[in-house]
Amino acid sequence: MRKINIFDTTLRDGEQSAGVNLNFSEKIEIARQLEKLGVDIIEAGFPAASKGDFESVHEIARLVRNSSVTGLARSVQKDMDAAWEALKHGAEPRLHIFLATSPIHREFKLRQTKEQVVETAVSAVKYAVSRFPIVQWSAEDACRTELDFLAHIVEQVIQAGARVINIPDTVGYITPNEYGAIFKYLQENVPSIHKVQLSAHCHDDLGMAIANSLAAVDAGVTQIEGTINGIGERAGNAALEEVAVALHTRADHFGAQTGLVLKEIKRTSSLVSKLTGMTIPPNKAVVGRNAFAHESGIHQDGVLKEKTTYEIISPELVGVSTNSMVLGKHSGRHAFKERLKELELSVGDEEANKLFGIFKSLADKKKEMTDDDLVALVLEETLSQGQNFYQLDSIQVQYGTNQIPTATVTLKGAENESIQEAATGAGSIEALYNTLERCVEGTVNLLDYRIQSVGAGRDALAQVFVKMKYEGKETSGRGLAQDVLEASAKAYLNAVNRVVYMNEKTAVLNA
Repeated sequence: MRKINIFDTTLRDGEQSAGVNLNFSEKIEIARQLEKLGVDIIEAGFPAASKGDFESVHEIARLVRNSSVTGLARSVQKDMDAAWEALKHGAEPRLHIFLATSPIHREFKLRQTKEQVVETAVSAVKYAVSRFPIVQWSAEDACRTELDFLAHIVEQVIQAGARVINIPDTVGYITPNEYGAIFKYLQENVPSIHKVQLSAHCHDDLGMAIANSLAAVDAGVTQIEGTINGIGERAGNAALEEVAVALHTRADHFGAQTGLVLKEIKRTSSLVSKLTGMTIPPNKAVVGRNAFAHESGIHQDGVLKEKTTYEIISPELVGVSTNSMVLGKHSGRHAFKERLKELELSVGDEEANKLFGIFKSLADKKKEMTDDDLVALVLEETLSQGQNFYQLDSIQVQYGTNQIPTATVTLKGAENESIQEAATGAGSIEALYNTLERCVEGTVNLLDYRIQSVGAGRDALAQVFVKMKYEGKETSGRGLAQDVLEASAKAYLNAVNRVVYMNEKTAVLNA
């Protein structure tokens, strides 16, 4: 069985999804989970893009020891220098550099001739290999590049020292047969192609990212790039969980496998969904809520008699538990801590004690606390630590069909001072948010508001996601509570606190 390396770019290409804005703690949490999943290479970001990106890439490279951590760089020296400083302490530092090769990019973006593009690429690779043990080179918009020129530049960068060659379908243009043919052409027309790994990076603009990625495997590629849940620029990237499960399920056809720990797929998918605010469609392959649901009577009858009649993937394979242990208000501290361990939620004793208090408070109001509830609770509390400049003390909302909705809010400020305001609105949420805007002393433009339940039942926890612009900065936040209004207030304050936190951090870095 051929080994297919998995190159995860959730933290780089995935974070470029419209509306996604991960903070430092969230990036670290995702990177740790990607390491548990068994990802071979984690593209942690674009170090030269900002101080925040540099810091997160640096910390991920320092913490992650079982995956190779890489960063993206343009073919310019300052980008590569920034990447080296961020990655040099990693277990296996590698650099990912790119340069556009297609006629449309050469003419309108680079304004360079073919010869100049080759010279730029070779020069960049030579500089990169003087520092990095592994250099990956990507031909941006490779799939709209003349094949003879693509083969020529690939040979030149291999000679310059590149060890991985990535052929990305940057705009999601190619079809599976055409994509496979490109790799076969390179294998036949690049003399040094045997010296490198070939990598595929597909976008989903025409809905063919998975099909193209698998066609690349058929064509001999040994590395697949993508993101968890397929998030990314525009229509997104190839969903890595779908690629991995397809290779596992159809090993008879592909003769290839990944090193992913498949039972970690669902946990990883849920984490990325929660932290990015990008909801997983119910009909999403492998990880969607309906992926293992059977509505048709004929299907139900078949599955009851023999699962494989209609299930080619078992829920347990990807970590979907059918026997969630339920905790309630009578559960003790020991049972609570043991369940956190079983769920592999890493929390210290002091933090576990604090979480247990919150758990008991929720369990008094809610009949059952499921695994999903516990995971959401832990993420909510641990990822907001150190960012509670404004803390919710109390809210009161008056609403009636024949009266103007009014909200009264009391907050604790950074200096523990009490802030109290009241305002009205066309509805309860608007009244609440108008009041909160008065409390935080700044103009807030709400760009997006989403709510979903954690689990089922009328007593399910509410999880709210907001995107807003505060003090000129776009930010996002999450809130969790049994009451929708409380969750909405927490999400709003979480978003505001992120901006305050980043402003303070930037001031310290610039001091």
